[in-house]
Formats: sequence, structure tokens, C-alpha cells
Amino acid sequence: MKIRMTPIALALLACASSAGAGENLGDLFRDGKPILDLRYRYEHVDQDNALNNANAQTIRTRVGFQSGKWYGLSGLIEADNVSRIGDASYNSTRNGQGDYSVVADPDGSEFNQALLRYDFALGNAVAGRQRINLDNQRFVGGVAWRQNEQTYDGVLGQLKPIDGLTLTYAYIDNINTVFGPDDNRFDNRTNPANIDGHSHLLNAQYLFSPALTVTAYSYLLGLDNLANAPAAPFGSLSSKTTGLRFTGALSGLSYALEYARQTDYADNPLELSSEYYLAELGYSLSSVALKAGYEVLGGDEGPGNRAFQTPLATKHAFQGWADIFLTTPADGIKDSYLSASMPLLGGTVTGMYHDYRAELGSSHYGDEINISYARPIPLLKGLTALAKYARYDADNANVDTDKLWLQAQYSY
Repeated sequence: MKIRMTPIALALLACASSAGAGENLGDLFRDGKPILDLRYRYEHVDQDNALNNANAQTIRTRVGFQSGKWYGLSGLIEADNVSRIGDASYNSTRNGQGDYSVVADPDGSEFNQALLRYDFALGNAVAGRQRINLDNQRFVGGVAWRQNEQTYDGVLGQLKPIDGLTLTYAYIDNINTVFGPDDNRFDNRTNPANIDGHSHLLNAQYLFSPALTVTAYSYLLGLDNLANAPAAPFGSLSSKTTGLRFTGALSGLSYALEYARQTDYADNPLELSSEYYLAELGYSLSSVALKAGYEVLGGDEGPGNRAFQTPLATKHAFQGWADIFLTTPADGIKDSYLSASMPLLGGTVTGMYHDYRAELGSSHYGDEINISYARPIPLLKGLTALAKYARYDADNANVDTDKLWLQAQYSY
């Protein structure tokens, strides 16, 4: 069996082997930490259409080991198993239950992360299967809400040449999506288990002060076997997204301002040209946090869906928990939202409201209410419980949707 080593992985090994003899190789194991994470979830989906209501019970078991460091060198290995409990009365996208609403948590086991890392005075480098979360995960994230987390095969380097400046570059040649670990006859072009291609992520962030952080980025996504609709051509989600983000907080006030432009990239058969805007203002008073925002993903009148898309984002965190707009409509979308969170009975309660409208034209897509309550369970350290609800009321698009989640998670 041949083992292919990436150039960065070879460089990491070279750095470690050339170090002096002042540290003990046994530190890798003696200072290591086992990983154990168990997450049970019940998810109910009720949609105003011909599909049967979904009722899914799943448990995600994660085990692994994070090593200690030896001259800056460390490693991590982590494996996940997602298993159904009870009847398969839901469409996991792989189980053939197409008469039910979708709960995208297929059964299966795979390595979630397997990486080699090298930390040095001015930054770090990582090679292998890894978690990548950039900024607020609007464009690149791990989709940790789903039972099978999205991780990336490739190399990532971070450089911090001066105080406040962080430069990040990543090359990705495979993406392990939430729909994995396996494909079968029930998948389609929008939900492969693995996305092949060649992608480059560039991100530069400078912290001027707590009141101002500026981030510039360019994400070049070559997604060869992915499409924006089941009948759309492969590569129709390959794109170049370049933008600028401003964030900060001062005296209880916080803000985020962002602009990005998206064009086609690699072998995308569509000519893309759309824009993204975000304006968000938050205020914290004692333990109550309030936020209002306006987010726009631009549409395009050309043939096919040429709207602004975010195929690698942690989408569940944006545009409502009902996940109605995982693919941006061709006319784009404008999301006006309000949120509030506060402590309650030892936990935290959060509420959100969204109003969705087309970016092109006057269509009203509907509105949505989200409510959640999360609380640590005092009987066992590391155990938390979550109850969460989303109600989407459709107007001129999609169907009315209600979703309910009950979850318990233990992390060691």
C-alpha cells in the first residue's frame, strides 16, 4: 500500500526531526487527551405537502485522540458513527424513504478528522482531514449542527507575522459532506457524500482594536461533482467569492458590515455575477443580547439559477433553522431578522424572527420564527440538553414547515 505525503506534511516531519533533543517523544502520548462525544437527537418535520411527517431518532458517537506536542508537532484522529434508533420514518437522503420529509442524517461511520499539525512561533500548518471554520462560517464552515459534520481533506497554513494580523491559506481537494459517508442510488447531484475538486481559500484578518476588525477574503471553489439542482450541470456551484468584512464591539454595541462579489470559476458552465451584503447591529444590556440584521444574497435574471450561493457554509446558522433556503432562489433573497437571547432557569433561551423577500422583483417568500432553550444538566459534567423549534410560514414560495428538535449531548 502506498501512502502519499503532501509537501506540507513532509515539511512538518522535517521540522520535527531536525529539532534538538530537549523534548521527549513520549510527550505526544503522555500529554494527549481522549475524545468522547455522544449526541442523541429527535427531529420532527411537518410540511404542508404530500410528504409524510418525518420522525428521526439518531445518535452520533465520536471517539478519538488528540496528542500532546513534540517540538510543535501534534496529531489528531477522530472517528464518527451515526446510527438510527427505531423506525426509519424519515428521508435521510440515502435510505430510500422518499415519501417522508428530509432529515439529512444518514447512517454510517467514517473518520471525521485525521491530521498532522505543526505549531511554530509565527503560526501553524495542518495537513490531512480537518475542520475548517472561517470567520462566521457564512462561506466556509463545518455544518456541526448535522450529525455527520462537514470536514475537509487538504492543507491549511496560518501566519501571524505581526500582532493583530492573521493570514490563512488552505488548499482542498475533497470535502466530506453531511450527506456521507456513502453514496447510493438515492443521492443526486446536489448532495454527494464527497465533493471532488480543487479549491483555494485565502483570508487575511487584521485586529485594529476591539472596535474594529477588518477581514479580506477570496474563496476559489472548484466543485467538480456538485450542482445547484438535481438536473443542473456538474460544476454549476464552482465560484470565486471575494469580499471585505468589518466587525467590532464597544460599550455593549456590536456590528458587522460585509460586502462580497461572486463570479464563476473553474469549469462552471454558468456565467455568474452576483453580490452579497450584510449589515448587522447588536446590543447587550446586562445578560440580554439583542440583534437586528439585513442580509442580501443577490439574484440573476439569466437562464438557470445564477444567484449568489454558499455551498460550503454552515447554512443552518443563517436564514432560519427550518433550512428552507439552503439553495438561494434564482431571484436572490433578502433576509431581515431580529434576535434576542437571555438566561433562564440555569440555561439560555433564544428567539429569532426572519422576513424573507426576493432580491429581484417583489415576491415575498414568507417569514419564520425560531425558539431554542439550552441548559447544562447538573447531574453530569459535560452533559447538556437542547429543545429547539422552527416555524416557517410560506407566502409565494415553498411550503409551510414546522421542525422540532430535542437533543442531549455529552462531551468528555
